[in-house]
Amino acid sequence: MAKTQTFGDKAKGKAKSSVVNVKFIKTVKTGNSYKFQEKFVKLDDISKINTLK
Repeated sequence: MAKTQTFGDKAKGKAKSSVVNVKFIKTVKTGNSYKFQEKFVKLDDISKINTLK
């Protein structure tokens, strides 16, 4: 049997999300050394990046 779904049909069906993934790195001082905590954060708008803590 022939395939009825093409690659164009697959790509057309996926909706693009308006979410932006940002890698957030936080510095924590412990004693005399520093540690870095990394995590990925999903933001609706890139202008909200200044609100992260």
